[in-house]
Amino acid sequence: MRLSRGFPLVAAALMAAAVTSSAPATAASGTGTGTGTGTGTGTGGHCAHQERVRVPGAAFQQTACLPDLTTAGLAGTPYTDPNDQAGLTARATRAPSGVPGTQIDGYFPDSSHFNTTHGWDHDAQFVIRLPDRWNGGLVVTGAPGTRKQYATDKAISDQVLAQGFAYAATDKGNSGADFYRDGSRPGDAVAEWNARTTQLTRAARRAVAQRYGHAPRRTYMTGISNGGYLTRWQLEHHPELYDGGVDWEGALWTADGPNLLTSLPTAVARTLGSASDADLYTVGFARGSEFLWPYHGQAYWGVTQKTYRAAFDPAYDPACPGPSAGTTPEQILAPCASDAVYDYAARPASVHRAVARVALTGRIGKPLITLHGDLDALLPRAADSDVYARMVDASGRGGLHRYYTIQGGTHVDGLYDTHPDRLRPILPCYRSAFDTLVAWVERGVRPPADRTVGRPASGDVVDSCALNANARRR
Repeated sequence: MRLSRGFPLVAAALMAAAVTSSAPATAASGTGTGTGTGTGTGTGGHCAHQERVRVPGAAFQQTACLPDLTTAGLAGTPYTDPNDQAGLTARATRAPSGVPGTQIDGYFPDSSHFNTTHGWDHDAQFVIRLPDRWNGGLVVTGAPGTRKQYATDKAISDQVLAQGFAYAATDKGNSGADFYRDGSRPGDAVAEWNARTTQLTRAARRAVAQRYGHAPRRTYMTGISNGGYLTRWQLEHHPELYDGGVDWEGALWTADGPNLLTSLPTAVARTLGSASDADLYTVGFARGSEFLWPYHGQAYWGVTQKTYRAAFDPAYDPACPGPSAGTTPEQILAPCASDAVYDYAARPASVHRAVARVALTGRIGKPLITLHGDLDALLPRAADSDVYARMVDASGRGGLHRYYTIQGGTHVDGLYDTHPDRLRPILPCYRSAFDTLVAWVERGVRPPADRTVGRPASGDVVDSCALNANARRR
């Protein structure tokens, strides 16, 4: 059984939705580089030149001219998937609508078949959206967690499309809780995420040029969770492709730790009763986040630990090779007892080499804004973004980085609906951060110094955030 939908980092947020949802129907099917046509004619200003757009390197693509590229307009169509977005945003989140343009869905050549969207049963799927009214920019992202290419449609795509940006997203080349099975050696599955993001960025830039007559003047990388990790990695390894990025609670991977495999074993041990609250504080979990721990113990910690342990250290416990050791949702999400005593530091050098293949360095080459909630109970800030900020500073790139802690923020905004008195959504701060990045890159407006963004005692916390107060020109 393979979990494939609705899970924020690897397979956890909305278990029932993940198990029962079905893939949206495809608007067109076939092989090669054919196209399918949605509503509209693609003549004149609306969807102009869509017939020229061929995504370089794609094994298949289908093109649709649509009256609205936002989730409001795409609801109930094959061009988005609400199940894949579940839990990422607060229920009352407002999103813009009314952005006509062209959507291209397709996939690059790949040998794995985790992604069943459109009935294609093919990985390396992507979506590219080209608004009729273009501002000259492109925003690229990779799916958070083990989700797919439509996961951030409401959280990211809607807003940037309304601002006039073209948008491109990838499923990272593998998805679902069994993603670790992709590839032939430890670390291959995660390494593919980086390669697929680079591939899509290059292809999307050329597709944009075909549609509008010139390449994007600005290209921004951004993402949530694993998408935040991709943002960090891309700005470190391919700064020539981007003008800047926003990292929303990106996962941290370092060869010697910290990483998920150094913090989650203690969380799993607490779930199984062999570790204390004090032990969780020691590995970075925040005081004040305790009310979130029971839920995370049921839905996140176990499946996350064994999935990534299987991706980088498959020889550790043959009796529990990963989530596939279970057959029911409860078994898949449950921790393995062996993971409670997992000691990453003591594992063979080959395991550390596998992590080193995807490790971050902090050597970013373009401006980056990082956001992290102080109540993140999956990727605790002290063991993640605090560390990454120090890595950036140690690399001499601190002038390119801003780091904002969001008071009351946690790993997924959907939990705000359960705890509105204790949490706040990060999305409005993310939107403010993206605007701040654009102002930094395009107008030379220096962002505020690193700081904590307080949770307002009153007001609209779902749709407002005073992130960029006191911004000034450099």
